[in-house]
Amino acid sequence: RYFLVGSNPAETKYRVLKIDRTEPKDLVVIDDKHVYTQQEVRELLGRLDLGNRTKMGQKGSSGLSRAVSAFGIVGFVRFLEGYYIVLITKRRKMADIGGHAIYKIEDTNMIYIPNDSVRISHPDEARYLRIFQNVDLSSNFYFSYSYDLSHSLQYNLTVLRMPLEILKTETTQTRQESFDIFEDEGLSTQGGSGVFGICSKPYEKYVWNAKLLEAVRSAVHRDWLLYIIHGFCGQSKLLIYGRPVYVTLIARRSSKFAGTRFLKRGANCEGDVANEVETEQILYDASVMSFSAGSYSSYVQVRGSVPLYWSQDISTMMPKPPITLDQADPYAHVAALHFDQMLQRFGSPIIILNLVKEREKRKHERILSEELVAAVTYLNQFLPPEHAIIYIPWDMAKYTKSKLCNVLDRLNVIAESVVKKTGFFVNRPDSYCSILRPDEKWNELGGCVVSTGRLQTGVLRTNCVDCLDRTNTAQFMVGKCALAYQLYSLGLIDKPNLQFDTDAVRLFEELYEDHGDTLSLQYGGSQLVHRVKTYRKIAPWTQHSKDIMQTLSRYYSNAFSDADRQDSINLFLGVFKPAEGKPHLWELPTDFYLHHKNSLSLSHTRQSYTYWWTTGVLKHLPLPFDEVTCAENRRKLTVKKFHKYDEEIDIHNEFFRPYELSSFDETFCLAMTNSTRDFMPKNVGIDPSPFTVRKPDETGKSVLGNKNNREETVLQRKTAASAPPPPSEEAVSSSSEDDSGTDKEDEGAVSQRSTPVKVTDTGDNTKITENVVQATKDVYGVNLSDIPKEDDLAIYERFVQLGQGQHKQDKGSQQFCSKHPLDKVINLKPISSFSQDNIYEVQPPRTDRKSIEIFHAHIQAGRGNMQPLGRDDLLMYREYIRNRYM
Repeated sequence: RYFLVGSNPAETKYRVLKIDRTEPKDLVVIDDKHVYTQQEVRELLGRLDLGNRTKMGQKGSSGLSRAVSAFGIVGFVRFLEGYYIVLITKRRKMADIGGHAIYKIEDTNMIYIPNDSVRISHPDEARYLRIFQNVDLSSNFYFSYSYDLSHSLQYNLTVLRMPLEILKTETTQTRQESFDIFEDEGLSTQGGSGVFGICSKPYEKYVWNAKLLEAVRSAVHRDWLLYIIHGFCGQSKLLIYGRPVYVTLIARRSSKFAGTRFLKRGANCEGDVANEVETEQILYDASVMSFSAGSYSSYVQVRGSVPLYWSQDISTMMPKPPITLDQADPYAHVAALHFDQMLQRFGSPIIILNLVKEREKRKHERILSEELVAAVTYLNQFLPPEHAIIYIPWDMAKYTKSKLCNVLDRLNVIAESVVKKTGFFVNRPDSYCSILRPDEKWNELGGCVVSTGRLQTGVLRTNCVDCLDRTNTAQFMVGKCALAYQLYSLGLIDKPNLQFDTDAVRLFEELYEDHGDTLSLQYGGSQLVHRVKTYRKIAPWTQHSKDIMQTLSRYYSNAFSDADRQDSINLFLGVFKPAEGKPHLWELPTDFYLHHKNSLSLSHTRQSYTYWWTTGVLKHLPLPFDEVTCAENRRKLTVKKFHKYDEEIDIHNEFFRPYELSSFDETFCLAMTNSTRDFMPKNVGIDPSPFTVRKPDETGKSVLGNKNNREETVLQRKTAASAPPPPSEEAVSSSSEDDSGTDKEDEGAVSQRSTPVKVTDTGDNTKITENVVQATKDVYGVNLSDIPKEDDLAIYERFVQLGQGQHKQDKGSQQFCSKHPLDKVINLKPISSFSQDNIYEVQPPRTDRKSIEIFHAHIQAGRGNMQPLGRDDLLMYREYIRNRYM
């Protein structure tokens, strides 16, 4: 058997999972549902070790050996032989939202479960394993133990504010003990000591390991189920005169109809589109972490392929293959299913920003525009006018070529109108500063205003043909506009406007470029070709050659490696399941029927051509149906009651981890990108505000240069702090034989170990750290004089001697006396009189004699020794009795 022992971060509570290894093809997982203490787990493992030794009493042979230490289970998968278990063996912290950590998977380990004695080998097993491992889990897969990454912040915090009466009734219906996604953010019961924790079902569209967990979901406790998302996650710190504000960008890639650029276009029969990514920007004041007490704001937008049946034939080996519409859809059936999903999740209005070309010599991209306009016009006939889908066509390529037009100015106008219509989420009522400094734009803002703040209703859906370069720039401009409103709503700026070339916008632009590059690599096979600087027309001349290289890289990837990547994604997501007697994955001529279920069987229920939305959605608009309190949504929630002093809901321990030894070099909040350190110019007398416009020579080039230097510096610092030992001392595999069960952050934060770094000898570490130390002018803006004066040095040396003498004194000789041995060495005249308060002794406060007597009398009275009453006291007591009773 395999025994999986899981613990909470503090290692005070444990669960044990037993996996049977005698079944050649079936998965037998037993969860005893018991919570063990550390002592109980040690005793259990000790008994198992003793009972499984070959000879009783023989100390040399171990009956139980540790196979691997891991941070979570990705899932279980089977091809043609037995099951494998996929474990996360390395992780790195990427973001922090309200004290809830978000981790990136850095390394995984696949372990074959059945014993060799029962293994039935198959010749094609190794090939399937290779294809499955082609999905690199160490690139842009994210998870969190206590925060639901598949839902938006608005959904998570709206669920949290559900009325208490509903929760009380729900607790009686809870079938099994549940796990709280918001470990600190429960709801107090009236007068009791309990707290209610809520856990919602994940949104399966954005979960990438749902199929891998399917085999054990009903058999194990929910604490074992760890849902992972694919996409991007980045966080930067914006310092506003020292006040930390965290800007977070989370992109969730859809696991439905997922694939590579030319192989997945348009939509499938269920309304899921290719390259669908939901991007959420979260802004919060990091000085207060708690969801209930802190200030949080978020804005969501979506990108995705045009929701029609269309494709491009890549067999022609052309850079731009012709676009073909594969299927006539006069009643916009696919578009209806897609927009119905969006109405349920985001509410209304849905705004489509279509960036494809309108004018072409040869009709190419315009085919999609014409079909999309027809579909939206048809669907809008049946929706109420106030909830109609808004369609904005804008030929971005034409405007870019024009010398008269500024692309970003026009995009800014579109962004303003979009944010005004949808609004954004904030969990605080409007701040008093918006009443003191009223702004016209603020009063015109859309969304839904509730007693607890504002809700975003509706969403912007941006698309071009690939949804990569043009889309990313458009999303950045909308995000920049929303960021200004978010900062204004939290009372951090006086007007909801942000200028280019400010530290805040440069920080946000870098986040968005990393986001765009990551998503482009996943879908297109290369980084972004056109960036924000390209559209601003301030990109350096070297950028043109880089763009050509990215175009060639994208073309090569699409032509030669995309088919293999598509096979891997189909196998990983469970779209294709290997089976005996069926054709193998590599033998299929196309994967069309795998993604279009209606090609295999006809559906018995046909959707209405006119009432194309789900029942109940229209009734609650503009609010999204998923966030409304109704019986259907309550079924998706599980509620558990905690004691208010329970360790599970102690967010202080969860965030600060007082039970671990932590190093500043590895602390995430210090290592993350910082607007003051990484973007603010180092000149003397510069305004430290991140909203001040900088000169061009203080911005672009210095930042581009500093980015690589900064990465190298952090890498060198971390390598110097935790350089791995020589190969002879290090374990052979990074994934196994880790003796410590504790969660060491060097597994996570110092993930750069896997990056090749030239370290010649351990003696060089001092040199590396010396280079890391910045000049005083860079840090403080002033230069210290090189050599102090002799008088200053003499005074300093005297103080050092005095301090050394103070440390050597014992407590008995700490009182000042004239025969002090140091009197002969030094004789300092006190100019000012200070108390003796320091880390060694504290001077008691001075009190007058009467107060001391009263205090002593109070102490004696507590011990039963009453003082005789004085004459004044007796007179006062008699006066009281006379007035009270006579």
